[in-house]
Amino acid sequence: MEDKIIIKDLEVHNIIGVDSWERVKKQPIIINLTIYANISQAGNTDHLQYSINYGTVTKVVTKFSEESSFKSIEALADAIAKLCITEFDTTRVNIRLEKPKALLHAKCAGVEITRTKDDYSESPKITGENEYSDKIFVRDLKLNSIIGINPWEREEKQSVIVNLTIYPRHKAESDKDHVIKPHNYRTIVRTISKHVEESKYKTIEAFATSVARIVIMECKVNKITIRVEKPSALMFAASAGIEITRSQSCFKNNIPLGKDVPEGYDHVVYITLGSNLGDRIGNICEALKLLELECKILDTSYIYETSPMYVTDQPDFFNAACKVATNLDPEELLVKLKNIESTIGRTPTIRYGPRSIDLDIIFYDDIEYKSSNLTIPHVSMNEREFVLKPLCDIAKSFEHPKLFRTCGQLLSHYLKSPSYSPNNFIHKILPININNVIWKWSTKTFIMGVINVTPDSFSDDGLYKNVNSALSHAQKLVDEGADILDIGGCSTRPNAEDVPIEEEISRVLPIIQAIRCSSNTSLANIPISIDTFHSEVAEKAIQSGANIINDISGGQLDKKVLSVAAKCNVPIILQHMRGTPKTMSRLTEYGDDLISDISNELFERVNAAINAGIKRWNIIIDPGIGFAKKLDHNLEIIKRLNELNGKRSLLEGFPCLIGVSNKRFIGEVINQPIPKNRCWGTAAACAAAVLAGVNILRVHDVKEMLDVTKVADSIWRVTKK
Repeated sequence: MEDKIIIKDLEVHNIIGVDSWERVKKQPIIINLTIYANISQAGNTDHLQYSINYGTVTKVVTKFSEESSFKSIEALADAIAKLCITEFDTTRVNIRLEKPKALLHAKCAGVEITRTKDDYSESPKITGENEYSDKIFVRDLKLNSIIGINPWEREEKQSVIVNLTIYPRHKAESDKDHVIKPHNYRTIVRTISKHVEESKYKTIEAFATSVARIVIMECKVNKITIRVEKPSALMFAASAGIEITRSQSCFKNNIPLGKDVPEGYDHVVYITLGSNLGDRIGNICEALKLLELECKILDTSYIYETSPMYVTDQPDFFNAACKVATNLDPEELLVKLKNIESTIGRTPTIRYGPRSIDLDIIFYDDIEYKSSNLTIPHVSMNEREFVLKPLCDIAKSFEHPKLFRTCGQLLSHYLKSPSYSPNNFIHKILPININNVIWKWSTKTFIMGVINVTPDSFSDDGLYKNVNSALSHAQKLVDEGADILDIGGCSTRPNAEDVPIEEEISRVLPIIQAIRCSSNTSLANIPISIDTFHSEVAEKAIQSGANIINDISGGQLDKKVLSVAAKCNVPIILQHMRGTPKTMSRLTEYGDDLISDISNELFERVNAAINAGIKRWNIIIDPGIGFAKKLDHNLEIIKRLNELNGKRSLLEGFPCLIGVSNKRFIGEVINQPIPKNRCWGTAAACAAAVLAGVNILRVHDVKEMLDVTKVADSIWRVTKK
């Protein structure tokens, strides 16, 4: 049996990580210290010399704590344990540290460890798993959630108190003062809070289990105990609740297959790309192509046009970011990037001056690294919107390993800071491979004019099935103000039969070629999208002069179409649809949340496109009005269109196209069976879509809908340079 010398709730002031407002400054630390020692002789003789003087311990620990600074609370606890064992020649100590000001909505966060003399010997005993079970904890985290079975509990959020105890797999090491994701209570609390705010549960058991699953799967925690209490559950009790302990083995069937790092690679890196000389889009694409010779491109951001910083008298930049997997170490990767810059033609210039291409390593895994050539994370990233915006497209929740803030938080903080200048512009753009056409998504709603080269179109009845009539109509649409022409050779109306590929090709290619050979410059240079779900049709159309693929199936009916878009580096419109045009009318059953169901299904198609090598900036989404949708579905989509790619959506940020023109649901609302007589109803739907932030309207009546968008844009869209 071991005696204990106990020091309870000793308060010291220390710089350790950041405080609840994420500031690096001194904050209170509460220390509870237990020293295991044999004090029997002191008890028998009543002489302190046979014991350890807790007054001396307090002075030594206080002095050490207040004269040191650490990034992680684990490292401070380990350092205090080592100090006590070496200074007071004890065999074992237990240290519990609490940070009362660690989190805004929790009483405290902290760590509890037990260490022995052997842990600090030159040849420490190997014990395998953590013998004394280190613990990281969060106490009394206050959250609000819909939870319960009573009717009022389903309507109004109530307070829930959550206590967390995290069990690290290995002991903290004082010489590795670094917070890893499974130990980072700030990241864990942020993840839990987001989940709880969006959740609805009938039972507290399901609530706690769901929280455990989220922490283990997303934050990679090895084992966790969760205690959940409902203060309002019982009239004559302080609270009611449950406590559960779960480990990774409990969710082995839910843990995603695949690793954070793809098989065959050791590291994940985030790199930014910028260009403001020469072919800016071409330079960025060429840099990615050269980078992929030794790395694997996992994702790309959108491309942004930005005004220059620091040195303002130079051309505007195009900026992007990419996520790559690599086996190169940081210095080797830096050499690779410098070689790419040289190959593309970057030459020395003034600091922050013009450059054909600029490549910077922003994050390398979650390490901090510094040499004479390189600092990771990038030192200036948090003051550059042109870096943070692209990063947030692909790494919004990635936490800066030094600043303890996510990329999303860093961007939000910068946009509210005094150094932010709203006079600097930044536009998300779509590059189109014809005469360097660049669409700036924030400036207007773009108009897509429809040319159906089919004998059975629901709207055009085959009026443009020969080259001359189609060419004449194309010129009319361009003269009326169309930004792009959408050419289709296969009807996709409900119950339409599929058309043989050869016939579809014979319908659309002559029209595309005739437009490209037109003597009228405005017509010859108009961007063209090919409305098809066949990869062979898409590829031949692009070879003939088309610039965009418009696939009603989102790559489902012919998965090779994604490879074609990636290989040809052209934008693709991914539409939501179920089944085929012949079967989609029977596939209209959705769950409780239509927009969520559509977003989830479209998200799968977006992921498939990215995995096929399509750049994020080349992806446009379409909720598929009329495709596997009933009347009420179509109206709800338009009403809630801003949710499809809004801040809480899986599709956040993706440009959106919508096609409402003359469709059946409009005819049902206004009791108009003839499609061409639905123009006014279409105008109302288009105005609503502009209000919701849609980027492209696919229409038959270009002149009329252009008037609608001009007025609607003037009212609702913030136009910039």
